[in-house]
Amino acid sequence: MSGRNTVIRSLHDVGLATWFGGSLMGAVGLNGAAKDQGGSETAVARISSSGWAKWTPVNAAAIGAHLFGGGGLLAVNAHRITGQKGVAASTTAKTAVTAAALAATAYARVLGKKIELASSSDPQDLEKAAQHPIDTAKAARQLVCFQWAVPALTGCLVVLNALHGEQQRPFEQMHGFWEHARSATPLFR
Repeated sequence: MSGRNTVIRSLHDVGLATWFGGSLMGAVGLNGAAKDQGGSETAVARISSSGWAKWTPVNAAAIGAHLFGGGGLLAVNAHRITGQKGVAASTTAKTAVTAAALAATAYARVLGKKIELASSSDPQDLEKAAQHPIDTAKAARQLVCFQWAVPALTGCLVVLNALHGEQQRPFEQMHGFWEHARSATPLFR
């Protein structure tokens, strides 16, 4: 087996960078520009919803690339996860934060779509919105929270990714494998 995993590592890292950067830019730049240019709450919602809707396919591809790359990294580093002290814990933390980021992203999209339909001028969208009425002010407040939660959570993933990189240094691997072996041997406990 090759010691290099450039393709899966690139998918993992570029996907995460896009997910983090896009969500942060949307929360800061897109939403801020919509507020500056929109005027009424409905106009702000329309502008912001239009931008987020255009971003959704790119974001989905980025998340897919990140998850595919992450799965590949799990497979090629299985020996380190089971044998190097500390790697299983950081991998578990990274998995939990990834799940939270996915949930926050999905819920933000659901809220955004509801607001998009409610603020649309398209009769078909308004009909769909009437079938499932929402409190748009409440949904907008929740959306703001979730749109900030996504870059916070994906930023945590960037930090955990840096930790994984540090754990791959030769000395860290040697020390981690030694500590795992020492703790598994009754004589050295």
